[in-house]
Amino acid sequence: MRKALSVILSAAMIMSLAACGGGGGATTAAPAAPAAPAAAETTAAAPAAGGGTEAKKVDEANMSSVQKIIKEAEGMTLEELAKKAIEESNGKMFYGVGNSSRGKSALPLFIEYLKTIDPSYNMEFEWQQPKNNKIFDQLNADNKKEVGTFAMTLIQDGNQIQTKMVDPGILDTFIPKDWAEANGTTPDAYTGFLPLQTLNKVFMYNCTGSKAYTNCWDYVADGAHGLFMDVDSEIVGKNFLYMLTRDDYAAWMKEAFDALPDDQKAYFQPTINECKSVAEEFGLSEDAAYSLAWIKLWVGSYNAQTDDGPICNTLVDASATDQFGLLVYSKLRSVEESATVSVNNIKVAAYEDGYTGIGGYGYCHYLFVTDNSPLPWTACAFIAYMTCTKDGFSAWGKDMGGYSANPKVAEENEAEYHHSIGGMEEDGTTVKFAAKNDRGYDWWTNEGKLVLEDPQYCADAAFGIGSWIEVLDKYVPQ
Repeated sequence: MRKALSVILSAAMIMSLAACGGGGGATTAAPAAPAAPAAAETTAAAPAAGGGTEAKKVDEANMSSVQKIIKEAEGMTLEELAKKAIEESNGKMFYGVGNSSRGKSALPLFIEYLKTIDPSYNMEFEWQQPKNNKIFDQLNADNKKEVGTFAMTLIQDGNQIQTKMVDPGILDTFIPKDWAEANGTTPDAYTGFLPLQTLNKVFMYNCTGSKAYTNCWDYVADGAHGLFMDVDSEIVGKNFLYMLTRDDYAAWMKEAFDALPDDQKAYFQPTINECKSVAEEFGLSEDAAYSLAWIKLWVGSYNAQTDDGPICNTLVDASATDQFGLLVYSKLRSVEESATVSVNNIKVAAYEDGYTGIGGYGYCHYLFVTDNSPLPWTACAFIAYMTCTKDGFSAWGKDMGGYSANPKVAEENEAEYHHSIGGMEEDGTTVKFAAKNDRGYDWWTNEGKLVLEDPQYCADAAFGIGSWIEVLDKYVPQ
């Protein structure tokens, strides 16, 4: 997408573009499409979702004191960082903040690790998890202090991170030496944010009836109302829509459309035709008209939910025949089997033979040091511990659909939890549910056509495409 996208849209144009609409018609199962060329091979855990931005690079002559420490820390091993952390924070209080509550589980393990180096080490800690997207306000307010309260953060939503946190200099990226080497690079060469993990949200459907979802365009067919965590409740859902317009993902959407039978194409074609001018105005590829049409139909049809947990609970119930949703894959781990509730009542659409098109989307939990961190060495050591050791990642490791961004840690984690064969229960027995047999990061980002968040692309798209999405009609259940 061209950089000019963020400045070409006026309010009047938004209103005129919102006129793009669609037609009606029934949908039937689509035949299998010819195999598409695989996307470029990626390391098992070095997610493209973390790339696309060069915001990490700073002018060395104008570095803050924390950035200078980070620069030095990026040349150290985890053990060397641990010794620095012990010297800095022994007997002190450590405050962290994040979108994931599991940072609270990782900190005690980190302290135990430091005690293996110095048994006398002790550190108190507090981990906060702001709700309703307040983490950005909290970090912004803390940045006003000369020395902040929060040492580091674990945070999601690449768009807001880029525009609200990194561009203004509130958060600094630290790339651990060990993490970079595991990914075949160096801290200086790597230019993205540091991802702890990539999480995926995937299309699933209740299979207690006869209906199958065999093409991603089935989700926006006439009468389809997928369960989806509303983009106003979780902003990464809007990033998913932005990413669909990028050239490579737009090509996937057109490819899936081309695989449809003629009667289904006829239903969608008017919307696509009307959205061609939208794509042109945004400076997007011709294929993006297909993505914009899908976005418009999706926004106008999905049944908005406030959380992924209730979506999962609905879909795995036998009474939810033929319903579908887009939700965090890991929610399946918490399903309690009963006479009417079972993981076997759902299918992961992308796992089914003949499925065509996108299987879901992926986004990252990123790790940053605050630019006014009171304990920057300890923050760097903690970040290195979480990203470079299996124990450090263990707070997240039990979940399928959550992939460590360190290929070595990802391999060790799979060896322990066996997500590819349904995971292991605490008593050591293997759970056998096809939907829980996670095929892994490489499969999802290639065969599974997972749409990955790129922070810089999302930041560029937020004004233009984001404003266009805001004025689209949303579905209101009757």
